[in-house]
Amino acid sequence: MLLIITHKSDFTADYLINKLNASGKLYKRFNCEDLLTFDWKFQIGDHFKYSVLGKDVYRSIWFRRTQRPRLTIENHAELQYLEGEIDALIENLFATVDAFWLNDPFRVFKAENKLYQLKTARALGFEVPFTLVTNHKDDVRAFYEKHKEIIVKPISRTRITGGSEPSFIYTSKVTEDHVSRLDETDLTPCIFQQNIKKEYELRVTVVGDKVFAAKIDSQSDAETITDWRRKQLTFSPSSLPEPIKNLCILLLKSLGLSFGAIDLIKTVDGRYFFLEVNPNGQWAWLEEETGLPISDSIIEELYKQR
Repeated sequence: MLLIITHKSDFTADYLINKLNASGKLYKRFNCEDLLTFDWKFQIGDHFKYSVLGKDVYRSIWFRRTQRPRLTIENHAELQYLEGEIDALIENLFATVDAFWLNDPFRVFKAENKLYQLKTARALGFEVPFTLVTNHKDDVRAFYEKHKEIIVKPISRTRITGGSEPSFIYTSKVTEDHVSRLDETDLTPCIFQQNIKKEYELRVTVVGDKVFAAKIDSQSDAETITDWRRKQLTFSPSSLPEPIKNLCILLLKSLGLSFGAIDLIKTVDGRYFFLEVNPNGQWAWLEEETGLPISDSIIEELYKQR
């Protein structure tokens, strides 16, 4: 039996579940916002036992997303306490239920760290852009003087919520004017990188030992030259040289992951640069655009006899 850990607004989970329903495969969907009303139990006596949604054995678990139940508690201290207890319960589920995880949540949490990704990728043999994270403005000035063309991007979150509409922070070029006015600004945590000249960009989805590459011509539009997410462009199926494909698989294994969405740059002189990996990245839209059978590979991996 497969357990899917997600929430009600996870359309990528919906996409795969539709295929499971069509093929008659058995699964249970655990929407985390319903945690307080769902059936779950953990017991420790002579042996450890658990029951989640009426089942006490799951062979595979697809970890997609979590979302806390919405609590109507006015006392802020009580609300914080209960939210912490809910988070702890979910983490205990992650830590105690033995199954094949795609992906193990704790490995996901570690692999989401961009500096750790870059360090690991570089050690394996990927080319990565020269990178700087610092709170010293003189370091930024020196980095700019050395590379001349650099970009800045968030160290973690690109989405800002809390207002009426979410907003996004995109990768942006750092200009000479920005550098000349550094003393007028606060240097908050962010990533500075050498700006790599692109022929095109790639989203590489890895599932186990299978690699699905899709390219986007980000240089065809002035708005997307620095960050292709600024405008809706279309991806198309692509291919990778065997050594780069093998590096993508090796990177995921080194991070302890069975799934990951890797962003690469293909340069005008034929080199491939690693940018980052999203260990729980979205892929349904990519399958819809390109026809790459990503969902079939995920299903195969989750229902594999182990």
